[in-house]
Amino acid sequence: MDAIEAILTRRSIRKYTDRLIPDDMTRTLLDAAMSAPSARNTQSWHFIVIEDRKVLDLIPQVHPYADMVMGAPLAIVVCGDRGLEPSEGYLVQNCSAATQNLLIAANALGLGAVWLGVYPRKERVDGIRGLLDIPDGIVPISLVSIGYPAEESYKADRYDESKIHRDRW
Repeated sequence: MDAIEAILTRRSIRKYTDRLIPDDMTRTLLDAAMSAPSARNTQSWHFIVIEDRKVLDLIPQVHPYADMVMGAPLAIVVCGDRGLEPSEGYLVQNCSAATQNLLIAANALGLGAVWLGVYPRKERVDGIRGLLDIPDGIVPISLVSIGYPAEESYKADRYDESKIHRDRW
């Protein structure tokens, strides 16, 4: 799949088959995430790869919208490292770019994925932090549920000319 097709056909997929994700595909997903741009090239991210069924099944107890993780063979938590980010306010942008790359790569590989926001919801941050033993200074920003799709996807035309302003508002 080419890059534009991967971007335009990416959709949130919440139902998965029970097929496991091979390690080389997980590595490709992480490589794509780490290829994202970051402010001042800080690369202020860390990734927690979750494949343990017991851990996956506990996630909905700390994230109210994460039920689909119980059917996923893989989840990746994108975390920001405050110690690696000298410029206030860019941590979330850096991790969001990494998350988007991860989602696009998943689609290009024939996988389904959905982005679940963790930060800035304190109860979600604290819940994920406690569940995964995340140290202070590391902030869980997003959680991505990943698997082989068990639901149909579609290409939606989201282009909206009314949202485009040229040269000035």
